[in-house]
Amino acid sequence: MSRLEQVKQSLDSAGQAHVLRFWSELSEEQQEGFLQDLVLLDLQALKEHCEAACRAAAAPNSCTLDPDMEPVPPEITGSARSDPEVLTRWEDQGLLQISKNRVAVLLLAGGQGTRLGVPYPKGMYDVGLPSRKTLYQIQAERIHKVQELADRRHSSKCTIPWYIMTSEFTLTPTQTFFKENNFFNLEPSDIIMFEQRMIPTVTFDGKVILESKGKIAMAPDGNGGLYQALVDHKVLEDMEQRGVEYVHVYCVDNILVKMADPVFIGFCVSRGADCGAKVVEKVHPAEPVGVVCRVRGLPQVVEYSEVRPETAQLRGPEGELVYRAGNICNHFFSRTFLQDVAEKFKDDLKQHAALKKVPYVDSCGNQLKPAEPNGIKMEKFVFDVFPFSRNFVVFEVIRKDEFSPLKNADGAALDTPTTVRTSLMDQHRRWVCAAGASLLDGDGNEIGARISESTDPVKCEISPLVSYFGEGLELLKGTKLQTPLILDEKTTKVLLGQRGSGQI
Repeated sequence: MSRLEQVKQSLDSAGQAHVLRFWSELSEEQQEGFLQDLVLLDLQALKEHCEAACRAAAAPNSCTLDPDMEPVPPEITGSARSDPEVLTRWEDQGLLQISKNRVAVLLLAGGQGTRLGVPYPKGMYDVGLPSRKTLYQIQAERIHKVQELADRRHSSKCTIPWYIMTSEFTLTPTQTFFKENNFFNLEPSDIIMFEQRMIPTVTFDGKVILESKGKIAMAPDGNGGLYQALVDHKVLEDMEQRGVEYVHVYCVDNILVKMADPVFIGFCVSRGADCGAKVVEKVHPAEPVGVVCRVRGLPQVVEYSEVRPETAQLRGPEGELVYRAGNICNHFFSRTFLQDVAEKFKDDLKQHAALKKVPYVDSCGNQLKPAEPNGIKMEKFVFDVFPFSRNFVVFEVIRKDEFSPLKNADGAALDTPTTVRTSLMDQHRRWVCAAGASLLDGDGNEIGARISESTDPVKCEISPLVSYFGEGLELLKGTKLQTPLILDEKTTKVLLGQRGSGQI
């Protein structure tokens, strides 16, 4: 039996014979490419995949978890508001682990910038900072800086490997972008890119969607596809060879993310944790973020849509929300825990259905772009491994210091280039003021305290190569700095020279 006959038979068995509807209209080259794609699909599991997608999309959103929910207990929770001596101990522990090459960062970058409205990966996006730096450059420079901090503290020469999970959509442009930017002066061998799997999108009546006459519409399998991808590309073996014991996992779109945050790493290591989550306090009960809590005694993220309003509105004795631990996709994993997940649990992760607008060809071969969701994308979530943890911890951070995601184009209410740019510049303004410096406007007048929601934020940007989390800015004390300000390594050297010569 030929490959084509085998594929036809498998598609028929799965109830997906329509996939080859336009076969005779394809060129020989197109037929060969399409056939190769189909052979790579798990056609034996295709029927179950399509049926599962329909079941998941049709299932009512029942709020059945409320009776089994409880907030995370204080004994497994740390906070960025802890006593400064405690924070310093955690930071010391984190920098020690980094100095011993035991820490890696892992970036989840498989999604497309659809809501942002760009045809390239989000990490390549320039949010409009005075420096015009992209998200990738900011993150690369933070890796540089935290390595430097660890080296200075422990007289070491350390490396933080940067693992980047891409998808079929983002791998090639990401590789090209890094090469064009000289890998942001990181060692190319320490940046490891790998692809997550792609799976077919499905109509509401259980049919695989054709993107074109010779191509199935595919989508990444969600950030929870990480665990299968670690196996597919032998990433855990690479980590073991490098001596990595702890991994900081994060999403590409958070402009305030602290790469390999030594305080978070140190907190988790000091608690002997195999899995940890950073959280922020929800701004209001209905904020659309998942809640880190316990369900039937096990740690879990419960989606905001799965919680009854009366449960979300519960308050504690001090007026605080009972379920306030908002998930920000910023996690700690031990390598041994990731190994356990890869070997024992990855196939048990729940499949979630997302309804999407998927471009398609209709039965007449017309290319169409739907105005409303027409397809089901099945995905797994990275946090769905929390229940498998033996020692789970939570670390609450301050939103304005650590969480400002880029999701939407300007014009939306939240999470836009304008809001994330403002968040970063406002953070840097606070750092400058805390160091004892003054900022001047265009007329030479001192700028008073401004809130981050200002429609006219102070243009103040500090390179991560100068300061990772506000440290090392003592040279600014007593200075008056003109805005817009870009405090980079060159500017810092000038200021040091002026201070040394007594000019400031």
